[in-house]
Amino acid sequence: MRLPKSFMVEPEINEYVDATKGSRSASERVNQLLKRAILEEQYDRLEAEAAAFFAESQGSRAETRAFQKAALRTFDRD
Repeated sequence: MRLPKSFMVEPEINEYVDATKGSRSASERVNQLLKRAILEEQYDRLEAEAAAFFAESQGSRAETRAFQKAALRTFDRD
């Protein structure tokens, strides 16, 4: 469902939309560009979340190695 909305667009953006819309309407082109921008923003957020996750796991790397060594010593005893 499409909702009629009214937004103010900067002249440079309007010129870009007009130049790249092809046979589509300006509204269709703007919607396409907005969908791409939303996806890009979501990817950026996921990338930042992944970076934070792996940065946190780097700090516990020494603890992980110590646990692995202890586990190997336990296996050697058995």
